[in-house]
Amino acid sequence: MTTDLRHENGTAAERWARAQLFFDSKAYADAALILAEVVEEVPEQVGPRLLLARAYYHSAQLRRAEEQLREVIERDPVEHYAHLVLGRVLERQGRHAEAVPYLRLAAAFDGDFPDA
Repeated sequence: MTTDLRHENGTAAERWARAQLFFDSKAYADAALILAEVVEEVPEQVGPRLLLARAYYHSAQLRRAEEQLREVIERDPVEHYAHLVLGRVLERQGRHAEAVPYLRLAAAFDGDFPDA
């Protein structure tokens, strides 16, 4: 008997850990399925939402990734990695001008300032 680990019950923390395993094994779409449920259950937590955005990005669900990243930035405006990934998502969609401010902010938050 096989069990589909994507739909196993458990606490939000257990499902978050399981989603991280899927993500680490590059099963991004599977990770996203679990993470979407976790985010719905604990919407105030930025970590699962950021990993969900990354899973969407890696599984080419760019609009969904953008939506989640904008929510992360709204909840935590100094989350530099969210700015970086949002910039990459926008670039990947061909929206280069929109990406620039997010990439610059990410670099600034990371302490990477271009020479003046």
